[in-house]
This record gives sequence, C-alpha cells and structure tokens, in this order.
Amino acid sequence: MSDCLFCKIVAGEVPSDRVYEDDQVVVFKDINPKAKVHLLVIPRIHLASLEDLQPQHDQLIAHMMRLLPRLAREQGLEGGFRTIVNTGRGGGQVIFHLHLHLLGGPDLRTF
Repeated sequence: MSDCLFCKIVAGEVPSDRVYEDDQVVVFKDINPKAKVHLLVIPRIHLASLEDLQPQHDQLIAHMMRLLPRLAREQGLEGGFRTIVNTGRGGGQVIFHLHLHLLGGPDLRTF
C-alpha cells in the first residue's frame, strides 16, 4: 500500500532500527517507546488489522506469535514481557498495518 508507513519501512523507503527480519516479518524498535524494550513486529504483506486475517494467514500469525519469546529473550526479558495488538480506531490502532507490540523492562506497569 503506497501511503502505509509500515509498508514503506518494509520496503526500506523509511529508516527503522531493525532488530530482526526474515521472509515474513520485519521487527524494529518503536520510535515512541512505552517501556525500556518496545518492539514492533510487522508482516511484510499489508494487512490493515486482525480483522483482515483469513485462513491463508494462519501460518504467518503463528510465525509472529512464536517469534515473540525469542525476541524477548534476545532483548534480555527473561522475566517476562507484554504483547499488545491494537485493532481498529476504537482499540487504539493508529497505523493501519497489522503489528504486534512487544514490551518489557523494569518500567513496565500493569493495567
């Protein structure tokens, strides 16, 4: 999608502080972190939100979810982490490209 910020990040048109990438996803540090560790895991394909998922995306979503513990360990979050997926404007989604937030660190508050 031509006007999607995250599609531009995937394409390398917008810089990001990447910590991981493979043929399905790109992972980078959030530019406005809410915790010591705040990563965004995004699929390379454009999906606006969880509401756009179809059965053909099952493997992609499983890959993204299984990647989270590995990323957390690599970031030093052995004690645990939080995962957030905002869906739709009412759910707090600001950028309409599916993304998982991985947050952790000593300043992480519960709610």
